[in-house]
Amino acid sequence: MSLELLDKAIRRVPDFPKPGILFYDITGILVNPDAFKFCIDQMASIYKDAQVDAIAAVESRGFLFAAPLAECLKKPLVLIRKKGKLPGDTYQCSYSLEYGTATVEVHKADVKKGYKYIVIDDLIATGGTLLAAKNLIEQGGGEVTDFFGVIGLPGLNYRKVLSPCNVTTLIDYDGE
Repeated sequence: MSLELLDKAIRRVPDFPKPGILFYDITGILVNPDAFKFCIDQMASIYKDAQVDAIAAVESRGFLFAAPLAECLKKPLVLIRKKGKLPGDTYQCSYSLEYGTATVEVHKADVKKGYKYIVIDDLIATGGTLLAAKNLIEQGGGEVTDFFGVIGLPGLNYRKVLSPCNVTTLIDYDGE
């Protein structure tokens, strides 16, 4: 498997979720076992020696990539969910979207003071959701050292937003 084959597995959906947006759909990766394995193997290789204590994943597509990585690295998996989806005491963070606001939460019991975290999502666009995830972890006394996305849209300047943390993507698109 190569980045060229990964690129072919990613579906492009024009005008979704609204006109003028080109949506990069990772479900094409999930239905292609070789493409999915390539992603997980690459992530495991990138982070095999990382000095982190846990993996955090952003709902919902981030879960799909973070869970196998957490298992490979033998690290706990912490779920960052949309507001109202977690039953216990939570930390919350609201953030702006281009078409409104959203709130994410994490169980207070799942974030450990002094732990270092990698935060995983399927796609990194503006970085707003990941910055909110970082805020949640910091509320619990944790530290985010790295962000990972299978796909990156660097033209939206997410690296500046997420600085000084490391940001890694497998494949980038600069607008098509």
